[in-house]
Amino acid sequence: MTRSTLFGAASAISLLAAAPALACDAPIKVGVLHSLSGTMAISETTLKDTMEMLIDQQNAAGGLLGCQIEAVVVDPASDWPLFAEKARELLTVSEVDVIFGSWTSVSRKSALPVLEELNGLMFYPVQYEGEESSKNVFYTGAAPNQQAIPATDYFLEELGVEKFALLGTDYVYPRTTNNILESYLISKGIAEEDIFVNYTPFGHSDWATIVADVVALGEDGKQVGVISTINGDANIGFYKELAAAGISADDIPVVAFSVGEEELSGLDTSNLVGHLAAWNYFQSAESELNEEWVAAWKARMGEDRVTNDPMEAHFIGFNMWVNAVTEAGTTDVDAVRAAMYGQEFPNLTGGTAVMLPNHHLAKPVLIGEITADGQFDIISQTSEVPGDAWTDYLPDSAVLVSDWQELGCGMYNTVTETCVQIKSNY
Repeated sequence: MTRSTLFGAASAISLLAAAPALACDAPIKVGVLHSLSGTMAISETTLKDTMEMLIDQQNAAGGLLGCQIEAVVVDPASDWPLFAEKARELLTVSEVDVIFGSWTSVSRKSALPVLEELNGLMFYPVQYEGEESSKNVFYTGAAPNQQAIPATDYFLEELGVEKFALLGTDYVYPRTTNNILESYLISKGIAEEDIFVNYTPFGHSDWATIVADVVALGEDGKQVGVISTINGDANIGFYKELAAAGISADDIPVVAFSVGEEELSGLDTSNLVGHLAAWNYFQSAESELNEEWVAAWKARMGEDRVTNDPMEAHFIGFNMWVNAVTEAGTTDVDAVRAAMYGQEFPNLTGGTAVMLPNHHLAKPVLIGEITADGQFDIISQTSEVPGDAWTDYLPDSAVLVSDWQELGCGMYNTVTETCVQIKSNY
């Protein structure tokens, strides 16, 4: 088996077993809704490239239902309202069968009403704050219990952190995640006064005062740790300011949820060595499948290109969608949705991802330590953790469950035994 066909092989095997070759009047269309310009292009362009590679591999392996797959790429240009407009364009003008896209939570929430109105289907590949479960979205990135909570546990149990600085960019993902973490830390016996929370705008560059505040937390000798939901290039200034203040990872460790291989690529990582990140995948994961994936990516894109966690989420999501379409014998959204529940596909870290009735994956949680070459030394890895749409650490959410397969509801209240239709943060 060649690398060019490896990643479509599992889908192709089930396809060939289940359906004969069919005459195809038109290609199956896959919408790609990722920013190719603007502030998020550095992260999202890679995901567009990933989808094109996956589609090419699947076409080389025989296509889908006897048809070739066509990528329909649009550019929402890091403009959050434009995600809704481009989603509508993909579904009504291009008539795509599925969408893979969005990065920030605000872009996903922009597209969500359009997806629900038109019964479109989108696979969302990035870690997020949870507190959402739509029948029109499969969330293949990490929920808080698959990233934020395990990272916090690592600080508490392995590093003995006693005081926490929760630093984030000022938008919905960091704010909701930190609300969850504040509640979680208090439940673990951390006093409110030992939790410092701060938000800064996208692109923030002046970190001197904030770093001084973080350092001051440890004046009583207690171990301080930083949980970072800082996004984008603001991370560069933050880590540089820590280094300028003489603070190493041994002094005040930082665990980041939005810093991966792509963000480190091409940067001087001397100020970052020893700090941590929590994801469900790192390029350094040791598995035969990951070696093949990384080699195929570099062969296509160049040796300097790296892989990252959201790419693996698209790898899993796309292959599950292909297998669900094959089982359903159609790209019809309702039929594909029903076939998605229980789908399994190998993840790149050596285990198996499973799609749950709440539209989230069961995935392993990895903690990685930044190395001088911009990669991660994996220092902790769990078995597969089921993603939870609704956190146990916010009172309004603790009573909610999502089960689209049996209950047909993404917000089922276990106390009132009713399906809630709306929530204020939608």
